[in-house]
Amino acid sequence: MRFMMMVKSTENQGPPPKELMDAMVKLTEEATKSGEMIGGGGLAPSAMGARVRLSGGKLTVTDGPFTEAKEVFGGYAVMELKSKEEAIERSKKFMELHEKHWPGWEGESEIRQLFSMTVEPR
Repeated sequence: MRFMMMVKSTENQGPPPKELMDAMVKLTEEATKSGEMIGGGGLAPSAMGARVRLSGGKLTVTDGPFTEAKEVFGGYAVMELKSKEEAIERSKKFMELHEKHWPGWEGESEIRQLFSMTVEPR
């Protein structure tokens, strides 16, 4: 089963410490070698993004930053795992790295199972 894990936190906490980045690289390398990690990465600040909204039959585009958002997604991982419980355990390991290497950081990891869409070749 494939899962997407998305990390959310307040946006203006500054850059992550080098120790955290080094620990995340190690964790990612291990998960990639084992075949669990399909892909992932960090996201640029919301100031560099945009939102496209459909409401009342109209499309609107809003450029970032999204000041009304209390938390934003900062990164994601897509993993091939056996169960939701295994996804929770992997996410807990990731969050424990933040606790260890970035004291005072607060955030959450949202875990969602991915469903596959079959696309017919043209």
